[in-house]
Amino acid sequence: MYCKDALKSATWQSHIGEQFQLPYITDLQKFLENERASGKTIFPPEDEVFTALNTTDFDKVRVVVIGQDPYHGAGQAHGLSFSVKPGVKIPPSLLNIYKELHTDLGYEIPMHGCLIEWAERGVLLLNAVLTVEESKANAHQGKGWELFTDAVIRKINDELENVVFVLWGAYAQKKCSFIDTQKHCVISSVHPSPLSARRGFFGSKPFSKANAYFKALGLPEIDWRISTHMF
Repeated sequence: MYCKDALKSATWQSHIGEQFQLPYITDLQKFLENERASGKTIFPPEDEVFTALNTTDFDKVRVVVIGQDPYHGAGQAHGLSFSVKPGVKIPPSLLNIYKELHTDLGYEIPMHGCLIEWAERGVLLLNAVLTVEESKANAHQGKGWELFTDAVIRKINDELENVVFVLWGAYAQKKCSFIDTQKHCVISSVHPSPLSARRGFFGSKPFSKANAYFKALGLPEIDWRISTHMF
């Protein structure tokens, strides 16, 4: 079930666990149960819906990369924004992210699309909507997930300092209204999608900009390298 028990991180439980007591979560739970009961396939699998929070503990968050909703193809989504499971073809937007990573920092483009290493280093890969119906992008928008992930972003904003928020595209940039730019850093550009990447994503240098921010504060930089043949 998409419920509090699926959120394994103790630090996130202590900071946002109260959300699971609110009516919108009950309504969201019923919606998802009805969708499954009707025979629809929902991604990611139930035990991977909170992968982002379960992998990057609250007190370890240093960067937040906000996506829209999960990939809607079979075997792709596993609870991390822009990431796909090992062995799955790298989606076009992620390939463009890799290309910019190579241009920005010189790192070799990986042969896989799993970003779990970033998540383990403090990069919260958070989609605004955490589930989707197979082959129907944005099918679960407006069902309640946005309220939950807004609460996550607000909690990071309020209780942490010097977090870098990476906002790619207009949808992610709407979250900027929750972010205090006096205590955090916001890096934004157009989305890495092939439809827009050449209008300002390529050459935006988000990875080196994030590290420059940390370096200026005397904080450790993020290791943005992804193992090229990890899987």
